[in-house]
Amino acid sequence: MTSLLRRGALFLLVAVIVVSSLFPFFWMLVTSVKPDSELFTRTPRFIVTSPTVERYTHLLDGNIPTQFRNSLIVAVATTVLTGLIALLAGYALARYRLRTRHILTVVILVTQLLPQTILVIPLFTLFRNAGLLNTFQGLTLSHLALTVGLCTFMLRSFVVEIPFELEEAALVDGASRLRAVWSIVFPLAWPGLAASSVYAFITSWNELMFSATYMQRPAIETLPVALQQYFSSYYTDWGGVMAASVIFTIPVVIFFLIVQKRLMQGMASGAMKG
Repeated sequence: MTSLLRRGALFLLVAVIVVSSLFPFFWMLVTSVKPDSELFTRTPRFIVTSPTVERYTHLLDGNIPTQFRNSLIVAVATTVLTGLIALLAGYALARYRLRTRHILTVVILVTQLLPQTILVIPLFTLFRNAGLLNTFQGLTLSHLALTVGLCTFMLRSFVVEIPFELEEAALVDGASRLRAVWSIVFPLAWPGLAASSVYAFITSWNELMFSATYMQRPAIETLPVALQQYFSSYYTDWGGVMAASVIFTIPVVIFFLIVQKRLMQGMASGAMKG
């Protein structure tokens, strides 16, 4: 009886967590297809009587596809570069007996504590002098400043858990250090790369401050900047905000579904080590 009650309580808890997590997405989707007459009612309506896709049609006929493409280019470039740089930096901190490696690790973590606003003006000056304003390259570099530090620390922890004897065996067989990293460390660090890639992708995809500052032409705006256009001092187009938010969320969900297998492998291996 006690076991049955525990299972029931656990099931109820899981159901509450799932509903609480999914409800915002459900409400966002429902609101995006509501006609204007149903947006502002005293009693919330969870079932749409007269759904409309007019807002999605308007968005797709406008600049949203271009802004979507711009955000995707920057987010994918940031994710790939972050994974490459963070893996190599994490490997160096984990494997090489540098005298300053502990100091470097602390410095990397401290940089993540600095507010983003501190970087805006120095990076703006740097990009202006280098001709990188209003370019995807400049925006990608600014996003790397937000992602590489934490991802390096994450991947260092994964590399430390990989037995060095595996690399030694590869080196004895004649492989170079880079070959050993590619053939041994890279496959075994996939769960860590998956976790860091999710962080890097979401951070770049959601980033607003750098995008609004360094991308000053409408043709190269990103989606977070476009979403701000639905808000004004006198009126907020909530239907348009929700429709754009649905489109904004789709790539994050797809990316997570792609890497979730690797994430589950990492969680399972961490549980077994624990």
